[in-house]
Amino acid sequence: MKWYEDILTDEDIIISSRVRLARNIRKYPFAVKMNKNQAEAVLNDIKDSVLNERTPLGSRFKFYNMAETEENLKLDLMARHLISPDLVKTKRESGALVMDDESISIMINEEDHIRIQTFAAGDNIEKAYDLADKIDNIMEETLDYAFDEKYGFITSCPTNFGTGLRVSYMMHLPCLERTGNIKQIINAVSKYGITVRGIYGEGTEASGSIYQISNQVTLGKSEKETLELLKNVGNIVKEQEMKMREALIVKDRIAFADRIYRSYGILVNAKRISASEAMDCLSDVRLGYISGVLEKKRPLFPINSIIISSQPAVLQMRAGSKLSPEKRDAMRAAYINKMFEN
Repeated sequence: MKWYEDILTDEDIIISSRVRLARNIRKYPFAVKMNKNQAEAVLNDIKDSVLNERTPLGSRFKFYNMAETEENLKLDLMARHLISPDLVKTKRESGALVMDDESISIMINEEDHIRIQTFAAGDNIEKAYDLADKIDNIMEETLDYAFDEKYGFITSCPTNFGTGLRVSYMMHLPCLERTGNIKQIINAVSKYGITVRGIYGEGTEASGSIYQISNQVTLGKSEKETLELLKNVGNIVKEQEMKMREALIVKDRIAFADRIYRSYGILVNAKRISASEAMDCLSDVRLGYISGVLEKKRPLFPINSIIISSQPAVLQMRAGSKLSPEKRDAMRAAYINKMFEN
């Protein structure tokens, strides 16, 4: 089962937990400074480190060479959060190693030589970290990481120096967004060294009221301190979202439920639906589950899985061809209709 198919992604304000470790190989220049031969050598070194017989995990990874991967597949991988928008756009020799259950992806020659990413459903940041640490240790057995006794792991961007660790929650914050308090929350958490980004990370916008909150500082903080910081701030944001939900219900319970049921009706009956409208309606329906309004009207898969599977690139991969916006919207509506048949 993929992490985003776990029912935990529908059970809480925290949809998922992600850990990212940035690493570089000592003998090569940073990715932005490498020539073609050096970039290819890095690809081969990292592939050899993971796709080997030292561990049973090796056989569970699939390698994607970005230069040989069609655009729709790249976008499909991005929609599943397995690669970044930057890796989709890069022209250098690069790639990704993806585990069969999509709980681990290793981006190669993005901003750094190595970006290990691990995912877990719901509030499970410790589980995601333990998995990332395990993969990191396996790779370090054969790769000589760039490391300084004073500064820690050396990375392309100084903001990742130290542990090279970024931890994040994907959070569903519709009530903070609807009441206009999301900007206040963003400003408040920044004082703790936490940043708030869109659904696909840095440089992207929130969609369907989904936000990523993650640490900004890696130098001078231990891994344990970073995990605790995210958990503490995540709990603060969670509490504020719950307060805003209660305020909306107290203000007008009928209006609160009406919006949810209208969105549910669109998802069940629409013959065409755009990606943005689907995201907004799925956000309302997910709120309906958490608040108990739609307790008996659950779809076949968790909302987060439906969100991913209804993205344009994922639909086109399923169709096996490029689709016009109209055909894509019709295909998305038919897929969502089916998910809510029960």
